[in-house]
Amino acid sequence: MALMPINPPDPFMRYAIYYAAAADDPLMQAGNAWLGRDPFTGGRLDQPVIDGLSPEQVRSLTTDPARYGFHGTLKAPFHLRNAQSEGSLVAACEKLASTTAPFTIQGLEVNALGKFLALTPAGPEAALEAFASLCVRTLEPFRAPLDDKDLERRRKSDLSPAQDRNLVEWGYPYIFDDFRFHMTLSNKVEDAGAAALLKNAAVRYFAELTGRPRPMTSFGLYTEAERGAPFEVHTIFRLAGTQAPAEALANIEV
Repeated sequence: MALMPINPPDPFMRYAIYYAAAADDPLMQAGNAWLGRDPFTGGRLDQPVIDGLSPEQVRSLTTDPARYGFHGTLKAPFHLRNAQSEGSLVAACEKLASTTAPFTIQGLEVNALGKFLALTPAGPEAALEAFASLCVRTLEPFRAPLDDKDLERRRKSDLSPAQDRNLVEWGYPYIFDDFRFHMTLSNKVEDAGAAALLKNAAVRYFAELTGRPRPMTSFGLYTEAERGAPFEVHTIFRLAGTQAPAEALANIEV
């Protein structure tokens, strides 16, 4: 009997593994509204009113994170490797979720990362860092290698030798020891006055969701139909296993 041919993956589609929660989670609702787009539906949302900034300015300062959808990167966007499929990627995510235990972080804070604004952990979070590394390693067989254009684009960021090795070997510079969890809230803001207004507004806006323990009970698979298209939520996977992230990571490390 002849074998059925394996359809190659969509050459334009990219996938990403992000920290995200269900659509009705208060943090997701607040983050989606802050960015003005719902990645679950693709619909536009009314953004908060910020004193000193017009609605047009607020939207122009949040276009990049709005396109990616509110999230925290765990495994950066990638094309599927040949002979892999979306179905097999989803199955691998389901297995990861079913074996990994949920965990709690101390909380999130609004911080400036250079000229960007983001929600970041209030302090070191070993379990979160281990979980990000677990996602990178577990799902690496699905990632197609970067092409020369992507390597060149990433190398414009003045990477360290370790970050460059990560880029070549894993497709993204900021992983493992260089991982810094963040949920981006703005574009790069060059104007200091606008940056201050935006940060003060974000501190007030997210006040009820920051500075307190945050259970981390899920992650999301997001998709981008083609480069430059908005990312959309494909599936939210709920952590339901018994292995702590560090324990699961130790089991797959060479």
